[in-house]
Amino acid sequence: MIDDLPAGLTARHLAEEDHLRVLAVLDTWWDGLKGEAGSTERALLLPRLYFQHFATTSFLVEHHGGEVAAFLVGFMSPTAPGTAYVHFAGVDPALHGHGIGSTLYRAFFALARSHGRRHVHCVTSPENIASRAFHTRLGFTASAVKPDYDGPGLDRVAFTIDLSTGPTVTP
Repeated sequence: MIDDLPAGLTARHLAEEDHLRVLAVLDTWWDGLKGEAGSTERALLLPRLYFQHFATTSFLVEHHGGEVAAFLVGFMSPTAPGTAYVHFAGVDPALHGHGIGSTLYRAFFALARSHGRRHVHCVTSPENIASRAFHTRLGFTASAVKPDYDGPGLDRVAFTIDLSTGPTVTP
């Protein structure tokens, strides 16, 4: 499925049974970003329905022992036929810099192309400097901060990449 992961890691599509395993790593991986409110926000962004209904367009990377190493939750937009959307992605901070995030995005880009999608969209919070830098390195174009994008006080930066121009994804 995804062949270019570092040794000791394997990838597969998400399953409903992965829901609580992924939720369990969020606070540690995001280093408590935005405190208790951020913890609640992250958990609410990943309800079980994503693991039930978008499993075939989402990925989980595991260590050979089964520990979660990374994930990407994405889907093909049913409203915008040329668009795919990365809803949430994360990599264990101990594995940052090993190309795992880029590898997941490359796999999602290939999947999106195979479904006839030209654009991929995603958002992140303005405080998440690492995410903003990561998406910019991948070749996404960032918007200005969009106040209240996900509700009162939930500002976001929106990203778009045109797959027809070949994203500059490097490990």
